[in-house]
Amino acid sequence: MRRGRWRLLVPLGLIAVAVYLIWWRGPDWHQVGEAFDAVRWRWIVLAVVLNLVSVVVRSLAWNTVIRQAIVPPRPAFRLVFSAFCVGLFANAVLPGRVGELGRVAVLVRRLPRRKGVWATLIGTVFAHRLFDLFPTIALVIWVLLAAKVPHWALTTLSGVLALGLLAFLFALISARRQNALAIEGLGRVRRVLLEARRGLAIMRAPLPAATAVTFQGLGWLCQLLAVWATMNAFRIHEPLATSGLVLLLVNVISVFPFWPGNVGLVQAGIAVSLSQYGVGYARGFAFGIGLQALEASVGIGIGTAFLAREGLSYGTLKETIEPGEDRAEADLPGHEEIEEPRAARARMPG
Repeated sequence: MRRGRWRLLVPLGLIAVAVYLIWWRGPDWHQVGEAFDAVRWRWIVLAVVLNLVSVVVRSLAWNTVIRQAIVPPRPAFRLVFSAFCVGLFANAVLPGRVGELGRVAVLVRRLPRRKGVWATLIGTVFAHRLFDLFPTIALVIWVLLAAKVPHWALTTLSGVLALGLLAFLFALISARRQNALAIEGLGRVRRVLLEARRGLAIMRAPLPAATAVTFQGLGWLCQLLAVWATMNAFRIHEPLATSGLVLLLVNVISVFPFWPGNVGLVQAGIAVSLSQYGVGYARGFAFGIGLQALEASVGIGIGTAFLAREGLSYGTLKETIEPGEDRAEADLPGHEEIEEPRAARARMPG
């Protein structure tokens, strides 16, 4: 408990520093308030709807990945969607990107017990996130041609894209390699890695992979239109490419979470970038607050609903996410163990 309290002091200290810097070096808060007073709420409603559609199509992409990775019985889409929404909630309220583990935990609780399913689903999450690379590259090319990208963002962006390409090539090679060793004869670490490779099975299926990429691309398009709608809500009337720049900056700044949500840093980056187009710093900062609050509220709102549907609380969600000694083979009450058919296992990578 003592160690837990000391770990809690670190993020609290970072949050305190962020609040102090925002208040001391932040915008004119009177003008920020005026920007919120002038918000047109019908555009906010449109942005919320677009964010919800983005959640649906991105969960369809993950469902496509899962269907290639595990043999029947597979989870129904409604369960995949529920798990995805719980993951959004966890990402919004817990530090780091633990929501990716959260959505796996929800699925594992509801699936019949089988060896290696935890590691395999982690592999599907990795593959699902890799498919963001294609819409990201398209967005970067478009923004570079049509908008003014700050120099500080170009370096980070180049590094992120390079790492993404390397990760995608690694996943592609790993999925295509075949290994004749029996999983039962391997050590614990190698066994978990081979089970995780099963989650990359979609990399060997061009049509399902193209389907997943299409769903992810539609999700990014909905997010782009949601940013555009939020800009209109704050009476910032700029070309759609400017919305693409904002979406790109939000994702670049979020790569390194110095504190929860990088609140303040996101708003400052957006405000400085929009000032190139004649948008006042205070209005740009207010728009950044509204944009981040809107996205977080969607994740927390639908995540809370599906958290209750799964019979979980905030505390039990944290306990579920914490990895045990071997989550792939842990006892799950109420679920009987099933053994995957030998023929199906033979088709899996590794």
